[in-house]
This record gives sequence, structure tokens and C-alpha cells, in this order.
Amino acid sequence: MASFFSDTISNPRFQLFATAVLSGATVASLLLGYQALERDERVSELKNSIPRDDSELQRLTSYGGSYVPPVDKEDARNQELARRAIAGDFDEELILEQLARNRVFLTPEGLEKLRNSFVVVVGCGGVGSHCAASLVRSGLSKVRLIDFDQVTLSSLNRHAVATLADVGTSKVHCLQRRLMAIAPWVQYDLRQEKFDGDVAERLLGPWAQDGRAPDFIIDAIDNIETKVALLKYCYDNKLPVISAMGAGCKSDPTRIVVGDIGTTKDDGLSRATRRRLKLLGVTSGIPTVYSTEAGGEGKAELLPLPEEEFQKGRVEQLAPMSDFRARILPVLGTMPSIFGLTVANHVILSITGYPLDYVPAKGRDRMYEGILGAVQGFEDKLARLTDGGDTVGLKVPLTLGEVSFLVEELYRSRSAITGIPTKLVLIRWRRPTSSSMKVLGEGKDVQKWSTLKLRDLVCMTKEEAIRHEKEIFRAGKPLEELYDAATIKNVEAKQREAQQYEAFH
Repeated sequence: MASFFSDTISNPRFQLFATAVLSGATVASLLLGYQALERDERVSELKNSIPRDDSELQRLTSYGGSYVPPVDKEDARNQELARRAIAGDFDEELILEQLARNRVFLTPEGLEKLRNSFVVVVGCGGVGSHCAASLVRSGLSKVRLIDFDQVTLSSLNRHAVATLADVGTSKVHCLQRRLMAIAPWVQYDLRQEKFDGDVAERLLGPWAQDGRAPDFIIDAIDNIETKVALLKYCYDNKLPVISAMGAGCKSDPTRIVVGDIGTTKDDGLSRATRRRLKLLGVTSGIPTVYSTEAGGEGKAELLPLPEEEFQKGRVEQLAPMSDFRARILPVLGTMPSIFGLTVANHVILSITGYPLDYVPAKGRDRMYEGILGAVQGFEDKLARLTDGGDTVGLKVPLTLGEVSFLVEELYRSRSAITGIPTKLVLIRWRRPTSSSMKVLGEGKDVQKWSTLKLRDLVCMTKEEAIRHEKEIFRAGKPLEELYDAATIKNVEAKQREAQQYEAFH
């Protein structure tokens, strides 16, 4: 054994290999040491660049941003002027002169309504900042700004007033800081926090000083969950609200319109919002600003995440907060401003009573009622087949909003069998293997209801549904005997999608 080691060590090839290994290790050590020294120097430079005056240091928010930006001489002058103006020490004639063009357009009475109004802006990014700035310039005197986020470098391509000096500060404080230099008499209520349903009552509550309820609420949120929570709360509490839909991936300003939530199209955010609201019973009655521009070859689209991000693990952790988008949405800087100005224009005209030719929602409630009646009729006949008993008083657990969702959102207002868009109805796809009716109680207190779920229904023409009922329900034929494999596969995919949305039912 000793002889083996001796021979190995004395072997010239081994000595050459060992020398190479030691040399490589030495070089690696030197490189790592140099990199560590260079990193320490950069950290030291960064630390030395931080101001040492504690009076100017700002406590960070829970979102990692500054509450307020440092105050320079110009800010101090504007703040003092605003303090005096809000206290009443500002010439009314100067205010009226600044608002003279709006006063002539809206009439003195209309402008007075706007000046006495209180508006809440939820979301102070590209759309919300332009909207808020326009309202303040037009004469609004009380505004509540709600946004948890801070100004970033990437915000500057679309934010109304932010500058490089505002990067890292909260969006609500940035807006106040810049707008008070334009209209110092405006009163602000700044709420740097994330909106959701749990805090809706507090964030959308009256103005603290006089108890005035919001005259208008502006939804400039780009997150579906919080957007739906805001609109549902306003709808339920009869608070005037207007919602800005997606400006991302849009480039044609001539396609931006104001319309009812039930008429929105060609926009992913509005489609998802509309679906959720319909399942919550809201099918119309909320004005929105949206674009009818459709995507196409060569146009911007939601950017995919690089493959290496998926390899790292949970990609949802890349989002700024839970339930927020993790991927980058391309935004042309001009489009959010047009959305925001359109929202502000609608709010100003609505508050002042200026004539407004509002585009009416599609008159489809009567159609939904007819489809719901057809479902009731089909379920009644089916219950007689499966139960053979009395079906008087049978109720179907389906709302007009759910009918709207199934017909328009899931099946895009076309028959799943032939694609025909007229005389549409909803009917069960499969005959149930057990009873289709449940009964609770007896006598005059009896309650009967169908076991129907959203996932059970398919959209067909009236003629197709009559044939379907005859062959599938009465004759008991298998689906494969009536429909081809592609049709069955398509319907089953729609049913799985409907099942996902049952969670919002």
C-alpha cells in the first residue's frame, strides 16, 4: 500500500494534475476575494451616500415606500399657501378667475355643485392620477385618494404629475404634493392602504368634517379581486361609481368609449370583471370606460414570464401582493391618461348636471327572463320523468345574472351545437342519474327545488333543445349518438369552466 502511494506521488502526471488543481484553487480564491472586496466597497459607498441628518430621514411604510417626500423650499411655500387657502385666507376672485373657462361652460350653478362635491379616487396610478389631476384643475374641492403603492421609475411613462424626485414616495402623497401647487384650496384625505371588501365601508365613508357622502367614486384599480369588491359594494349601497377598465395593450384612442358594464367587450379586465359581477347578481347599472380595440398580429400583449422564473419555484411570489398580477402588462403611456380624462369628464358632467348622452346598456333583461323561464319549464318536465310526482312550486336555483353569465360570457351568445346566435335557451347537458328534485317539509310549508348547477347547463337554440330533451331525457339515448366528439369535448370544457365560477356563486 505504501509503495502504491509512493509510486502515485512520484508519477509526473499526478504531480502535473495536482499542480493544476492547486493553481485553479488559488486563482478562484483570489477572484472571490477580489469580488468580496469590491462588493464591500460598493456597500460602503452606498451607506456613505445616505444623509446623516436624522430630521430628514423618513420612516418607511409597510409597503417599503416613504410616507412623504422631503420638503424643499418650493414645497414649503406651497404647503403654507395651501394651509392659508383651506383656512379661508385666499382671494375668491382669484379662484373664480382660475376656473373661469369651466364656469362659463358649466354655468356658475354647475361649477358651484362641483366645488361643493366630494369624490373618492381608488387607484392613483396612470389612470387615477390623470383623473384626479383633471378633477382638481376643474374645481373639485374635496378628494380622497386611496392607493397602497409608491411611485417607481416605470410609473413615470404614464403618471400625471410624478417626477424623478417622487420615485419611492407614496402615490397619494405625490399627487397631493404636486396638485396643491395648482389648486391650493383643495382639501385632501390621503389613505395609503390597499382597498378590499373588508375596509370598503371605512374607505368609502363620508367626509369626516361635514359627514358628506361621496358624490362619486372612481374605480381606477387594475386588480380583478379588489375591483369587483369595490363595484359590488357601490352597487349594493347605491353609491355613484364609474369604473376604468384595462388600458394595457391598447393603442387606438378612437376606440375608447363610455358604456354600461354589460356592454363592455374586447378587453380582458372588463371581461373578467363582468363575469364576476354577473355571478354576484350585477348585470348592468355601472358606467365604465373601456376600449373596443381588439388584439391582433403585431400588437402588444401580456408578456410571458421567462422560463427561468418558473424553474425558480412559485411564480406568484413575483407579484407585488397576493392575488396581484405577476406578469408585465405593456402600457403605452398615452392611453391611461385618455382613460383617466374620460372618467373625469364623465364625473364632472354627471355632478354638474350637464346634458350627457349616455350609451344605454343592451336591453337584454327580457331575453334573460325568457331563458330562465325555459330552464324552469325543462326542469319541471325532467322532474316528472325522474320523480314521477307533483312538481307544482318547483324552484330553480338560477338567477338572471347567472343566465347572463352562461349565455354571454361562457357560450358567447351562440349555440354550442351549431354556433347559431338566435333563439337561445339553456338546458341540462346530461340526464341526471338520480332524482332532479329535492323536497323539504310537507303540506303548505313544502319547498321543492331543482338540483341544477351552473356546470349542468349548455346553450342551444330552442329547436335544438327540444330535440335534446326528446332524445336524451325521454328516449335515454347517449350523447355520443346525437353529437360528434368535437361538440362533446367543447361542451365539457365549458362545463369545467362553469364549475370554476361556481365558487363565486
